[in-house]
Amino acid sequence: ECLCTSPLLLPCPLVWPTVVSLQCQLRGLWRNEQDSLMEISAVRDNGEFQGKYLTQVTLAGGCARASPLTGAQQQPSEGGWPTFTFTVRWDKFSNATTAFAGQCFLDTGGKETLTTMWLLREAVGSLEEDWKATRVGRNVFTRKRTPKGKILPSLSPSCEDTASSAP
Repeated sequence: ECLCTSPLLLPCPLVWPTVVSLQCQLRGLWRNEQDSLMEISAVRDNGEFQGKYLTQVTLAGGCARASPLTGAQQQPSEGGWPTFTFTVRWDKFSNATTAFAGQCFLDTGGKETLTTMWLLREAVGSLEEDWKATRVGRNVFTRKRTPKGKILPSLSPSCEDTASSAP
């Protein structure tokens, strides 16, 4: 139905609304505000996903390696912005595990953002030290555009190369 009003009774132009289903996708490479990188592989139909996480922040200092992550997203409704959770088992350089929970957002310009809260649990030597074993924080990730293929390993510095280049 045309809602135009024209004093000359000219026909109204037909305008068809454009419907765009905007959905935030977790798959791909992400960077947070500390320059840590996360690569999420394809999300399965049931919402489960895997990937790698390369942190730029370590508890003990030294060389960090790309560590495995495992997670799941809540299935988004049409045009939805999914909530998700994942854990990272810090591989070979730390005796800690981190659990992330967050949501994926897409702004009007198409920029994807993952907002997360995390709990990092570090191993301690006794029950008396338990009070200092868990840390809480927040990270915001933005999509890093890259060529197709798994590239996190190519961005990960080799710990052996770093150690051998020291004087």
